[in-house]
Parts: sequence; structure tokens; C-alpha cells
Amino acid sequence: MTAPIYDFARNYADSDAVRAHMPGHKGKPLLGCEPLDLTEIAGADELFAPEGIIAESEANASKIFGCQTLYSTEGSSLCIRAMLFLAMKSAQQRGKKPVIAAARNAHKTFLTAAALLDFDILWLPQDHTNSYLGCGEAPAWESCLSAPEKPAALYLTSPDYLGGIADIRAAAAFCHANDMLLLVDNAHGAYLKFLPEPLHPIDLGADLCCDSAHKTLPVLTGGAYLHIAPHAPEICSRYAKIALSLFASTSPSYLILESLDLCNCILNDTFRDDLSGAIARVKHLKDILSADGWTLTGSEPLKLTVLPKPCGYTGTALAAQLQKHHIYVEFADPDAVVLMLSPQNTERDFRAIAEAFRSIPRKSPITAKPPHLPAASAANRIFTPRQVLLFHETETLPASQCKGRICAEFAISCPPAVPIVICGERISDEAIACMEYYGIETCTVIRSTEKPCDL
Repeated sequence: MTAPIYDFARNYADSDAVRAHMPGHKGKPLLGCEPLDLTEIAGADELFAPEGIIAESEANASKIFGCQTLYSTEGSSLCIRAMLFLAMKSAQQRGKKPVIAAARNAHKTFLTAAALLDFDILWLPQDHTNSYLGCGEAPAWESCLSAPEKPAALYLTSPDYLGGIADIRAAAAFCHANDMLLLVDNAHGAYLKFLPEPLHPIDLGADLCCDSAHKTLPVLTGGAYLHIAPHAPEICSRYAKIALSLFASTSPSYLILESLDLCNCILNDTFRDDLSGAIARVKHLKDILSADGWTLTGSEPLKLTVLPKPCGYTGTALAAQLQKHHIYVEFADPDAVVLMLSPQNTERDFRAIAEAFRSIPRKSPITAKPPHLPAASAANRIFTPRQVLLFHETETLPASQCKGRICAEFAISCPPAVPIVICGERISDEAIACMEYYGIETCTVIRSTEKPCDL
């Protein structure tokens, strides 16, 4: 398979061209990568109107994924906004109101997109006994049918941060039987396409999907894909580049594009075998940890999620223990530690993880459980994300002082970037208990209580 973007950049870097264009470093290395760092000069094509090397590279990616695949150099966040825009265009074409049903473990980008695009959100029921990060196993989307306005699309986040995978095939069948699109934030699951039996959302029936290539594939941070299924409404393909360009920088990173481009060669060649070996190593590591008494959760094959309380540690305390062994985890909270692994992890990495866990002394179990999650309630939803963002002054207070106030929080840290309370909702005792439990010390709330303005 060709790598046209990288080849162009490499040839340009090796030439004696006078760089009378951006960037200002002119290819002179400080980090070492500058010679390959270009802008949209003649021959380099244009990301949002490609006719040359970028078009060729995206065609290569499309062939690999079996759908229309477009590049993002701004992560899945850009792709999420774009696919929600496309869902709105499709809804308008079908005469449907702009309503999106969504699971509560949505990334904060979903909320900023709601503020930008002004669509209504129908939140699906959630399991109040488990982590707010989970996508849940029970199919809660049937609640859409009893809503006053049937949604135009269903939006799911799967895999979730803890390694859970939703039943995408069943969700797709439900959506298509009820004239709804299925949108999937598959940021953590780009590699699912390359399993012996693919679990990628596009293969399971999703209409639109985003992958953060950089999370699980050998791609630089910021590299991502927007996928449009062959069966998706034609309007989605027609407006895809427009949707991406609406929310993107006009200066895409060519280093990231080159990384996505070269990744095509790997995906088309050795990646399936490399992935198979990595999954076997992860499974072996999980077997070792389980035999040693550690409690694991999640079905995702490349994610190792440990629930350490039975062994006497919170997730954050266990992460600190692992860091003493120079093992840096993806995520930790009071209940869990998440290690994200890939084919690029070596045998040495796996041995080091196993040895580190074996060396950690066991203590008396911690029996404290997380508080119940605040229930999604129409009565608690006072304003929309758009109304909060555009029309209200805010202030930041200690979380303990926010009971009864209206949440205006958009700046949620990442990871996990999943809100406990949705902006525009009234903050309850349960919400405050959850914030305190998860170490959220402050909360941004609406300063005043005047009625929202309309555009």
C-alpha cells in the first residue's frame, strides 16, 4: 500500500527547496521532526478539499476500514462534532426534530457540540450502582420510544473508559427499525476492526463512528478517523468534509497526517498478526493477575482494568504504587486502575507489569462503595448546554456549597472528561456526594437565576 503523504514530505525534506512559506522553523530541527513538518503548499494537497495525496491516502484508509474514512488531526473531538452535525443535516432532510438520545458516559465534547449545534438531548437511563464511566450492558435505548419526540439518532460511547463494550449490533438493529441513525464514539476502539471477528462499530451496523487512531494504533497524538458507513444517508458523505472544516483548524498538522498515512501500510500488512500476539499477552497478564487475587473488569481485549479495593487499595493508591516501578497508567480513580496496552508494548513491558503487581503487598480490603449516581431527571434539567454557555454568567464554588445550584461545567479534566452532572442540570445531594468521592473539589455554576434568552 502506498504512503503518498509521507513520501511527499520526505522528498520535500530531502530537497534543497527554499521554504518561503509557513512554518517559521523552516525545517530546521529543534525537536528533530521539523523537516517533515509542512503546510498546505503546492503538491501537499488540502485536508478539507483533497484532490491529490491526501485523497489517495484517505482512499487507502477507506479500503482498510470498508467505509468512507476521513482524517482528523484534532482527535476524535473534531470527529464527534462533525458526526453530530451530519446527524442534524440528516434529521432535517428527513423532517425530524434535532433530538439526540445519548448514554450518560458521553465525553464532554458531546456537550460542547450540543451547545454549538443547539440540538436537544434525551439522556438514556443509567445503572446508578456502577461507575459513571460505564456504557452499561443492559440495552437502555428502548426508552427512546416513549419519549415525547423520537430522537433522530442514538449516540453511544463504546468502548468505555473501564473496558466495557456496548451491544452495538443490537443498538444498530434497534435504530434502523425505528428510523434513527446510530452514532458511536469508538475513540478507544480503532483496533477492534482488526480482530479475527471484527467488533468495529461500522462492521456491526453503526452509521457514523469516530476512532482516536492515536489511542490504540501506532499514530501520533491527535490522529483520528471519521467513518461513514456505506448504508448511511447519502447526505452524510456529501457534507462530511464541510462538517469537519466547520470545527477544525485551517492549519492541520502534516506530521499527524504523515503518521495516519504510514499507519495504513502497517494496518494493511503486519498489524493483524501483531494485534493477535498482543491480545494473547494481555490475556496471559490478566490470567496472572487474576490467579494472584486481583479483581479485573471489562471485556475489551487490550485494556487491563483492575478493581483493587479487595486487595486494600484505592485505584489512585495502586497507581502510585505502580509508578514506583516506573509504570504509568492511563487512568485511576477511587475504584479502578486502567492500563491501555497495544502491540507496541514489549515482552519486557508485560513482565514489568506482572512483577510490579506481584510485589505490591496486600492489605485489608476496602469495603467502601461509590455513592449512587445522580438520576437523570427532566425536573432537574433547567437549561440546555447552549443556554448555559452563551447566556449565563458563572462562578466557581466549593462543590459542597453547590446544592441546588445549576451546573455550568464544561472544563472537565481529561481523563476521563465524562461529567457527573450535565451542564444545565440542578445539582443534587447525590451529585455532590459523587463529586466529593471522585475528588472534584470545585464546581462551576450559573451565577444568576434569570430566565434564559432565546437566539
